[in-house]
This record gives sequence, structure tokens and C-alpha cells, in this order.
Amino acid sequence: LGDGGIYPQGNYDTSDWIKKKKAHFYFKQSLQYADYVFWFYDQLKNLCPSPPKQRKDNGQWYFYTSSFEYLMKLRKKFYHDDGKKVIPFDIGSLLTDPLSLAVWYMDDGSLDYRVKSHYNYALSTNCFSLAENKILAEVLFKNFGIVSSVQNPLCRGVRYPELYIGVAGRDKFIKTIK
Repeated sequence: LGDGGIYPQGNYDTSDWIKKKKAHFYFKQSLQYADYVFWFYDQLKNLCPSPPKQRKDNGQWYFYTSSFEYLMKLRKKFYHDDGKKVIPFDIGSLLTDPLSLAVWYMDDGSLDYRVKSHYNYALSTNCFSLAENKILAEVLFKNFGIVSSVQNPLCRGVRYPELYIGVAGRDKFIKTIK
């Protein structure tokens, strides 16, 4: 759901990815999130051929796993044939662990905090459709008891859906991911 991606074994040309048997997970973050990259790598290091590396051009840190058949099964579940990420029909049975929610927040979450005004959490789910966002909001409530809503903030002149966790769900959200 977050910043990582599952790619077919071999090159990044995904035009014929559906025919491939294996895939690998690739993850990157900017320099300021290096500690997070190393923490995430530590969770998956038994699947990785090498530790995180830093790109020379932009300073990003990244790592990838070896290729596995089960990662290709996950790719087929989370991606359309055209390579676009989607929410699978069984997301409710997959997004059940508080750690997975915390990782998703660390990847694509934000805190909007204004002194003497308000604060809320958001999950950038703008690559998913409005219907998919509504499914994710339902899963947050059903699996974790977190009340959220789908908002449509303006981003680069276009409105995209994202999950908003306001006053009704923020205490439960922060308690869950802690």
C-alpha cells in the first residue's frame, strides 16, 4: 500500500510481467528517512542479497529483496495487468496487524498539526480510486476500530482521494500504531 513496489524478475519493463514467475520487492526513501530504510531492511534482511545502498545522484537510500514466486503472487494481487497498484478484494484479511498499519503510515502518512487549532493524520492513497479508498476506510474501522473518511485535497491542481483520520479516530490510530 505504501512506497515499496513489487517488480517482475529481470528488467523493469513490465509489458510482459504477467508471464514471469518471480518478482522482487524494491523500497526507497529520501536521505532524511535513512533510519527508516535501515529499520525496514532489518525486518526483511533474510530475503535480501545485500544491505541498503545510497544513490549517488539524489542521495536516496534503497534496498531490494531476491526474487521469489510468492512475491509474484502478491504482485498479481496488488497490481492490474497494466502495472497500476490496486486494492485487492481480500484486503480486509491482509491488513490486520498493527505493525502493517504503522509501516503504511511511515511510508505514506502525514500529520497535519496546527497549534491551538487541530491535528489529524492522513494516508496518501491518491493512487487508488474513490471506491478503493472507501474500502480502505471500512477496513480501518472493521479491523482496528479506527474512524476515517475519504477527503479530496488539492494536489498540483488536481483533487485526489486520501484517507483522513480526524478527531473521531486519531486517538485510536496513534494508540494502534504505537
